[in-house]
Amino acid sequence: MAISKIKFWMCVLVVGLLTAAPLHAQNYKKLDSILKVATNEIYSKPDHVIKVGGKVVEQSGDNVDYKIKGYKLISDAYSAKRDYEKSVEYLIKSSELLPLSNDKLLKINIINKTGIQYHQLKVYDKSIQYLDQAEQLIAEYPYKDSIHMELGKNYVVRGFIYKEKLSCAIAVTYIDRGIAELMKVKDKSESATKMSIAIYNKGNCYLLMKNNKLALENFVQAAEIAREANAKSLEAFALKGSAKVFTLEGKNTEAVVALNKALNLSSDVDDLILNQEIYRGLAENYLALNQLDKFKVYQLKFVATQKLIKNTERISVSESIGDKESELKTKKAELSTKFYYLLLILLLLLILIVLFFYVIIKRKRKEIETIKSQIYLLQNQKSKDA
Repeated sequence: MAISKIKFWMCVLVVGLLTAAPLHAQNYKKLDSILKVATNEIYSKPDHVIKVGGKVVEQSGDNVDYKIKGYKLISDAYSAKRDYEKSVEYLIKSSELLPLSNDKLLKINIINKTGIQYHQLKVYDKSIQYLDQAEQLIAEYPYKDSIHMELGKNYVVRGFIYKEKLSCAIAVTYIDRGIAELMKVKDKSESATKMSIAIYNKGNCYLLMKNNKLALENFVQAAEIAREANAKSLEAFALKGSAKVFTLEGKNTEAVVALNKALNLSSDVDDLILNQEIYRGLAENYLALNQLDKFKVYQLKFVATQKLIKNTERISVSESIGDKESELKTKKAELSTKFYYLLLILLLLLILIVLFFYVIIKRKRKEIETIKSQIYLLQNQKSKDA
């Protein structure tokens, strides 16, 4: 009877182990699907993507890799909203878990993302440092077909930095190298938004180089790719770029049409910087067309949005200062506690040293007294003998 019970529970254990693995695999497959869909929605539904990222973290269980992916997804969505403070917060969470992961490609992804984040914060030296680190890991990665996306992003971001620090001619070279790598990515839906961003920024370079024809060609191409990927904010940025070319060439009506399309797309994205630029463009072009009523409407919207951005930045700075002050107070309290503990330890050590020497001195005195007594006795003995 006992043997049959043991066999029964062994069967239950084996069945449990056999079914647990497929259930885990099924759950991770579901998470992969969620991550893929959400990644494609970053530039159209960033707030929704943040919620999805939170769910991925919750559902990842003990799997560190999916936790990292979930935090990175949230970070990317906050980047799309230009909330870089929050983006950094979740990037740090993913980076802290990175030493626990054995996924080399994921490590490349996070290090690359850190380089991109520093570029967004305009800390270019740090950005290059992380991009170099990622590029080194990419070179060492054995499966070359898997790193086109990461290498493409790496080159493109370098191009953005060189645009600011060196020249647009150098920037275009690196952006083109990045685009060439992104074009090798098999799943075009994964690389589409990166391609749109790269080509849009290439358009900006040509605009700075006063090559309006090539600038417009790149803006149009960036808008088409973003439209296919349903990346509303990216399409709006590309349309704004086209409008800039039209404005420079005196085609104010065409500029207004492009900007109104961009405004319609940006309404779902809540990007204050984008809205500010669209309102500015509409105000300038309506003024040029002598449509003063519309000029006043968009000029007021531009000023209001500009104030809102400044207030948001001020609040962010105040919160940052508040956090720093709180952090300093905490550190000060910790240092004070450590100082008092150290002082107490030193005091106890001093007391022990004093006691030690007191005991030694007392013992030596006792020994001296004993020797003196012995000498005295010996002298008395000698006197009696004499």
